[in-house]
Amino acid sequence: MKALTKTEFHFDGQKSVYHGKVRDVYDINDDLMVMVATDRISAFDVVLPKGIPFKGQVLNQIAAAFLDATADIVPNWKLATPDPMVTVGLKAEGFRVEMIIRGYLTGSAWREYKNGCRELCGVKLPDGMRENERFPEPIITPTTKADEGHDENISKEEIIAQGIVSAEDYEVMERYTRALFQRGTEIAAKKGLILVDTKYEFGKRDGKVILIDEIHTPDSSRYFYAEGYEEKFAKGEPQRQLSKEFVRQWLIDHNFMNRPGDVMPELTDAFVDSISDRYIELYEHIVGEKFERAASEADVAARIERNVKAWLAEHSK
Repeated sequence: MKALTKTEFHFDGQKSVYHGKVRDVYDINDDLMVMVATDRISAFDVVLPKGIPFKGQVLNQIAAAFLDATADIVPNWKLATPDPMVTVGLKAEGFRVEMIIRGYLTGSAWREYKNGCRELCGVKLPDGMRENERFPEPIITPTTKADEGHDENISKEEIIAQGIVSAEDYEVMERYTRALFQRGTEIAAKKGLILVDTKYEFGKRDGKVILIDEIHTPDSSRYFYAEGYEEKFAKGEPQRQLSKEFVRQWLIDHNFMNRPGDVMPELTDAFVDSISDRYIELYEHIVGEKFERAASEADVAARIERNVKAWLAEHSK
């Protein structure tokens, strides 16, 4: 299966296209968004030189499942998934912040904590915590949403004071973030997983705050296996996890964190295949059903274009 790393579609009514780190987003008549989950993969704010087969399909289908599973508590943008790698939905004016919520002290938060940090995005952290320890209550640590380069940590107070988001809209986003994380945690627990941390993005349409983009995928979330968590935590051992963190850790082990002078290590075919397998493993665990690989046509882009054009034509009737 050849990985899809680039798209250049031209749909009826197309106003613009935005090529993100992983997704390509097509604006249709300033009303709809066609979001293509490519097989690109990013870490440390850089896109890796090789795509990961089936990664886009995994991300798109997990996100679609969770958007459907949370639509009763938070309104969202999704209308349809006309292709395994595509979601079509309502266009909204996105807020320039990402709502990150953490149930456990791990990843970048742990790296900062280990270096003496006791306040993250305005949230005070207790002394004496250990890596992968559960917070008494989940904490929200927002970041600014950068078009290029690094997203920056920011506090709720700074977001409101700088006028990035109004106090009223932020309260809605905060409430939705906690409700989504609670629902995601419950769903994960039924599958033998712990939803460790995740991020959500919101936008506004017709004066209403709605959930946009993906949710609860391995690109936006971190999962631990519930079985063995307590034992590994007690021993100070690394947790078994399903997330993109293993890619970051592999890069760290190969002296790459996108610092000045860092050189991207070679991604071998074997390592690329192992990433693909890990993404599929997460899908099967969190969705609870076998992953069905999309028909491996010679030209995946042609399949996507055909499916999206058919949906748009039907939708415009």
